[in-house]
Amino acid sequence: MSTESFAATVDATTAEDLRQIGGTKWADPAVMGAFIAEMDFGVAPVIKEALHAAVDEGAFGYTPPKYKAQLQEATAARLRRLHGWSVTAEQVFPVPDVITAYEIAIAKFSEPGSKIIVPTPSYMPFLSVPETLGREVIEVPLREDDGVWRFDIEALQDAFDAGGRILVLCNPFNPIGRVFTRAELEAISELVDRNGGRVFSDEIWAPLVFEGNELVSYATIGEVAAGHTITATAASKAWNLPGLKCAQLVVSNAADQETMDEIGHWAGRGTATLGLVGSAAAFEHGDEWLGEVLSYLQGNRDELVDLVAKHLPGVKLTVPEATYVGWLDFRETGLENPADFFREHAGVGLTDGSACGAVGVGSARFIFAMPRPLMREAIKRMGEALQAR
Repeated sequence: MSTESFAATVDATTAEDLRQIGGTKWADPAVMGAFIAEMDFGVAPVIKEALHAAVDEGAFGYTPPKYKAQLQEATAARLRRLHGWSVTAEQVFPVPDVITAYEIAIAKFSEPGSKIIVPTPSYMPFLSVPETLGREVIEVPLREDDGVWRFDIEALQDAFDAGGRILVLCNPFNPIGRVFTRAELEAISELVDRNGGRVFSDEIWAPLVFEGNELVSYATIGEVAAGHTITATAASKAWNLPGLKCAQLVVSNAADQETMDEIGHWAGRGTATLGLVGSAAAFEHGDEWLGEVLSYLQGNRDELVDLVAKHLPGVKLTVPEATYVGWLDFRETGLENPADFFREHAGVGLTDGSACGAVGVGSARFIFAMPRPLMREAIKRMGEALQAR
């Protein structure tokens, strides 16, 4: 399918079409779904073909070793190809999702009572999961400078001084869409090494980087970073497969390899066979479809800038360098709970920024991976609701 025909197909998709699919994002008939981080673009044909073939084989029992091995090699090959990361299949451990990888990192690579350092605004579970495992969260807001969010190294040092053990790194960064530079990552590596800490690097958004930006996988910047990092990735964001329950935890040093070899079977419980199949197909054969998706998303991002300026005066959009998450700052409008307001008065579902940490109060996440005509309607509705206050 050409980029033009892909775009035409997506543009023709209606809200009713999306509700017929039955997903959570569009389940409420009165609300346009812009709050769950998944795309309204369907799934790549090569992935469907692989899934149908597995179903025809009757792959419904316990995980066939061939599917696990295929996913491990496909993941390692992709990391080698895109990031120059010398990963072997043995370093890749299938898990149900990135949050499972996060739980493993906390449980196995930090001590009970230690603290988890989370730069904010953050993906919501990064703030809530540690408490369930007996760890306290230290929120460290990023510094915003002329629309660019950066790490506050001094504040991160204070967090380590206060008992922080694991630093959560999301690159590209959800919800603000930053792609951190090599220099920024090197500063993090030096900081973590100086404090004897660890890094949990969530790179699930790595395939969704827009033109003009380069994703550097954190564990590749040097032996020091490789020695203290647990990396998590998945096909679920870029190829629209969150329901297939498959992600990958990747180790980058011998000690972590030994730990994961001991617990790998336990860690992988709940990983779906069809998730292994679909993810491997995405990594091996999904680049053409991904290119069409990226082109469409970049068009949406660029138009979102204009739509916000036109319909939402006083609202500041952080222009993302990657992902399909738009971070909207409504503080100048006086809205305290933007998500509640727009759900009630505009019929648009957002994620309230307060769920992303204290720094997010007065802001909201807007998922722009939707048909462009629907995105235009959503922002227009929001603008009308603001004007009618």
